[in-house]
Amino acid sequence: MNDREAMLRAAQLYYLHDQTMDAIAGDLGVSRSTVSRLLSRARTDGIVQITVAAPDDPSDQMARALHDAVGVTAYVVPVHPAASDPQRLDAVARRAAGLIGEWFGDHMTLGVAWGTTTSAIAGYLAPHTLTGSVVVQLNGAANARTSGVRYMTQLLDRFATAYGADLYYFPAPAFFDFAATREALWQESAVRRILELRRTCDIAVFSVGAFRGRLLSQVYSSGYLRADEVAELAAQHVVGDVATHFLRQDGTYADIALNRRASGPSPAELRRVNRRLCVVAGDNKIQGTLGALRAGVVSDLVIDERTAGGLIALLSS
Repeated sequence: MNDREAMLRAAQLYYLHDQTMDAIAGDLGVSRSTVSRLLSRARTDGIVQITVAAPDDPSDQMARALHDAVGVTAYVVPVHPAASDPQRLDAVARRAAGLIGEWFGDHMTLGVAWGTTTSAIAGYLAPHTLTGSVVVQLNGAANARTSGVRYMTQLLDRFATAYGADLYYFPAPAFFDFAATREALWQESAVRRILELRRTCDIAVFSVGAFRGRLLSQVYSSGYLRADEVAELAAQHVVGDVATHFLRQDGTYADIALNRRASGPSPAELRRVNRRLCVVAGDNKIQGTLGALRAGVVSDLVIDERTAGGLIALLSS
């Protein structure tokens, strides 16, 4: 039995079967102090994650309200009423990283849409090595001002390294100049391989991009769109994007012209992924999150308490 197997066995016996440390020591053939060290390492490595939830907690009430309203499994993260936007982002990123660690297993494919939120999540991933797992980039990163590749490479590398996974980059711009160029590139064999991984991934993790507010998404703050393109999106009542596909608050997107030039998976493609983890924090993402929910692209939602309150109020209006 290797160390990881011993940690898992000790954790199961202690936390799930209420065995004493002495009993576990006898089962594993080790000393009691070794069992204590195994349990401590199990917590550090993310095998064991302990949460404390008060009965009928406000966060639980919000999670139930969101499930009842839009059918999503919501994880509402408590935050201090005076928490700043970066602090709210940090709180949801930590929670999302824990969920990914629970869900992502051997021989699975994880699709990641780059952005400010997924960068924050990458900083909290608990490393553990998987077998035959794959991390794939969901949307292109290059733009006219800068390649975007260095930032995106660092982000995706952190996901792949955390799990010992094979990594597949998506060699494409975030937005094509012409829809026909995208269609031509989609015929290349190397690109088709990435598109197939994207279509068959087990988990997709992404946020909702916002082009208003204090914490702008990188699509809007790093030169990916021209000023006239942003104005066009506003005229079409766009409230945000998911993996570079733009959405209105009612969840519609098919007639938004810029989507025909986007490199990321469409909402229709995303809906085919079994587990679609959307992670949001910030008042400026409320409308976009509602659009994503109504478009059906979210199965699991990690959201801070204040943002959840605003989303529920909008749903009720």
